Amino acid sequence: MTTVTSTTDPDATTAVARLIRFLETGTAPAGLFAPDCFADVTLPLWRLQSDTEAGAIAIRTEGHPGPGEVHVHRVDPTERGFVIEFEERWQDGGGQRWYSREMLRADVVGSTIVEFSVYCTGDWNEAQQRRHAAEVRLLRP
Repeated sequence: MTTVTSTTDPDATTAVARLIRFLETGTAPAGLFAPDCFADVTLPLWRLQSDTEAGAIAIRTEGHPGPGEVHVHRVDPTERGFVIEFEERWQDGGGQRWYSREMLRADVVGSTIVEFSVYCTGDWNEAQQRRHAAEVRLLRP
């Protein structure tokens, strides 16, 4: 599991750690999302929304493969929660390694996420990752 840097708010730090666990395992810890949690997920060519806990979980579990690794680049506190910038890596059933880069803004009450928005690059297969590595020199990871 990824180590989470503190946001300054212990409840937000707890929410971040529980969110990462959900992203890595596909299983949402009890109380991670409020029953009426609003989710707004933007993908490269699609946008999804939900206004329930079950819907927020379903967007993730139905639209994303199973367990993987989350690499956090930064967590910034906001007035109502946090913003987290991260990468995900996972392996599909055929053994191919996939990658995506995302930014998520969450509003929390206590350590429960009541609203969030996600912006995702989309899923890059191994061929796309190789093409990107060959054509682009990143200044920072």
